Amino acid sequence: METLTIRLPDDKHYRLKELAKARGISVNKLIEELATIALAEFDAENRFKAIAAKGNVEEKLKILDKLDEINI
Repeated sequence: METLTIRLPDDKHYRLKELAKARGISVNKLIEELATIALAEFDAENRFKAIAAKGNVEEKLKILDKLDEINI
């Protein structure tokens, strides 16, 4: 496992500590969870772009429109 040092403004660090406390986890675990979410979103976007590049763009946009209707 790697160690990462980041610099944050004091107010942001305080808010992250409060969020972690509210969730009953450490700041380290919170940052790990947030990183996992960011990477999952990045991977999903890249998969979609790869699939879209191979197919009919109009068809893919129709699928996204259907998803938007479901999420309303």
